[in-house]
Amino acid sequence: MTRTRWIATPLLAAAAALGAAAIAATTPAQMLAGYAAEAGRAPDAAGGQALFTSTHGREWSCASCHGKPPTAGGRHASTGKTIAPLAPAFDAGRFTDPAKTEKWFRRNCGDVLGRSCTAAEKADLLAWLISLQP
Repeated sequence: MTRTRWIATPLLAAAAALGAAAIAATTPAQMLAGYAAEAGRAPDAAGGQALFTSTHGREWSCASCHGKPPTAGGRHASTGKTIAPLAPAFDAGRFTDPAKTEKWFRRNCGDVLGRSCTAAEKADLLAWLISLQP
């Protein structure tokens, strides 16, 4: 295998895993548009807030670590690690890196929901987080 193929193959696999719409995103609004397109419907900010604050029959909600509302720093429920504000208006780096966003959705949806979040759930949550302004 040539060096070019050796490098390109994992990159193409990663791009496919994240979805074409999310890969190009560089702002929270672009990320939201990608998830909404993947879901095939407009996001529901109220649904995102409900997703964030509910425990879904499990021990934690998103708010358990990110705070309620997620406009100030939070603290991880079991490790005590400080967490920066989740709402993009309060932390300009949030939802600007597609790979990082997917990594944290994968981990946190697993903890809170016991499964992966759907594109619609990601869109709803992000729509609500974007709506939170100073």
